[in-house]
Amino acid sequence: MRASRLLSLLLLLQTRGRMTATEIAEELEVSVRTVYRDVEALSSAGVPVYADRGPAGGYRLLDGYRTRLTGLTAEEASSLFLAGLPGPAAELGLGEVAATAELKLLAALPPEPRSHAARMRERFHLDVPGWYRRADEVPFLAEVAEAAWEERPLRMTYRRWGPKDVERVVHPYGLVLKGGSWYMVAVPEGRAGEGGEAGGGAPRTYRVSRIVTAEVAEGRFERPDDFDLADFWERYTVEFRERMYTSEAVIRMAPGAEGLLRVTVGDDPVEAALAGAGPPDEQGWTVLRLPIESVRHAHWLLLRLGADVEVLEPPELRDHMADTIAKLGEVYGRAPGTR
Repeated sequence: MRASRLLSLLLLLQTRGRMTATEIAEELEVSVRTVYRDVEALSSAGVPVYADRGPAGGYRLLDGYRTRLTGLTAEEASSLFLAGLPGPAAELGLGEVAATAELKLLAALPPEPRSHAARMRERFHLDVPGWYRRADEVPFLAEVAEAAWEERPLRMTYRRWGPKDVERVVHPYGLVLKGGSWYMVAVPEGRAGEGGEAGGGAPRTYRVSRIVTAEVAEGRFERPDDFDLADFWERYTVEFRERMYTSEAVIRMAPGAEGLLRVTVGDDPVEAALAGAGPPDEQGWTVLRLPIESVRHAHWLLLRLGADVEVLEPPELRDHMADTIAKLGEVYGRAPGTR
């Protein structure tokens, strides 16, 4: 375990350059005291690790020093073939490049890791989009990727939820693939430098499938050095959930209906409801306070659960459910095909 951590520390310094003890500790998920001991162990083993003091100090390797302890274990080599998604790579225009890289990696591996990697590719396949939906059509994904990679402005026509498309020039900071859908994280031109995140305008998210036209514009923009795409996306998803669930419904759930409720409503609101739920009643029914987007949306969703759910509150939602159920009773209470 310690040998693996020492190697990870050595490779971190080789790839990142100077790092503070705190940064290393966060990366390796250990204490700062452990970092001190590990650095001392590397130095005792002859690795030229130096400590620079002062506000901009930290640990670094002697300039030009490179370790050759970069061989892959069988498990590490196998995991790389799960990391390369052929579908998204092809959408980005990198399908042929990714396939060539995979062949080169296989050819470079020793026999045992190569065998593990080949079996991994034969036995595991990653299909990104969820069931009952198609992957988005993204004809301008290559232009978005080029603009993000080259730090070039992107001039686009974007289809919003409203009645009119909008013309916009944006500075793409990165791309995110979420559940089969591509999202662009970008700052609209003219808003950078107005304050906010990463030293400029606050980044926004755009669904790439809603881009109607796109072209990479002339010039370049400066992407903030401290902008972290993964960190931004994590915070964005949390804020998105908070904005989405603005209301609450009190429902009674029949025994055994939890799985159907999760499929219909989603895991997040059901988990939140179950966390505050009391014990089932004598009939096994459970009262839940379920986060909802709106009365209209909850009405549409909860009808799909039939008699396995009873709405108690709010009264408006219960009335909508009762009215729809009464109309359904009229439809199915008469002969088929009659009005």
